[in-house]
Amino acid sequence: MYGEISGMEMLDGLSVLNSFPLAELEVGKHLYWHIGNLKVHGQVFITSWVVIAILITASIAASRNIQRIPSGIQNFMEYALEFLRDLAKNQIGEKEYRPWVPFVGTLFLFIFVANWSGALVPWKVIHLPEGELASPTSDINTTVAFALLTSLAYFYAGISKKGVVKYFAGYAQPTPILLPFRVLEDFTKPLSLSFRLFGNILADELVVGVLVLLVPLFVPLPVMALGLFTSAIQALIFATLAAAYIGEALEEHH
Repeated sequence: MYGEISGMEMLDGLSVLNSFPLAELEVGKHLYWHIGNLKVHGQVFITSWVVIAILITASIAASRNIQRIPSGIQNFMEYALEFLRDLAKNQIGEKEYRPWVPFVGTLFLFIFVANWSGALVPWKVIHLPEGELASPTSDINTTVAFALLTSLAYFYAGISKKGVVKYFAGYAQPTPILLPFRVLEDFTKPLSLSFRLFGNILADELVVGVLVLLVPLFVPLPVMALGLFTSAIQALIFATLAAAYIGEALEEHH
């Protein structure tokens, strides 16, 4: 009958569309290195080494010829150090913040550079046997590792200052009713830290990737600029929360 489309004709039409896709974006494929019985996530290692190399190079350049009146990259790095000191001081406290500046600063700088690398470095140009390169923080393994390090840091801070018994006794203050909630909080803190950072960075890279495929000229540029801003905010949020958790562990309960 005129106007009817057979199932075979529909399949032929779908095969034609599949032969000429308008856009394609693969998610979930990864490059793995096999070292003995160990399976290593190669993509994350490659991009993490690039971020580490950038930070080491900037540090060497800033401290190679230190001037009494700083200028250039030395001035920028001293400003960054002062910013990180203030961040740690505001969250941990003026008396106890100094030993934690390197930890909080490393978290912020690595996450900041890693986030921006996802927007500024053309990782997609480098072809891999499987998967593709992207920001290290767009992988859940990286963000979970940072979240677990943060948990270990605030446990160490509290126990080293108060002792094991006094630290965990604080879970029941000011009332024992809070004990299960405090224990649950220790599990939710790393979960919220890791998934917040991972979700925001991955979503930003996916949105930019889809827009570049669909509208490859000027439309993705405002989204990329917004992504740079949100990437910096996410690094600041992670470092601030990490410092706040350490400060909370060091706080004396009365």
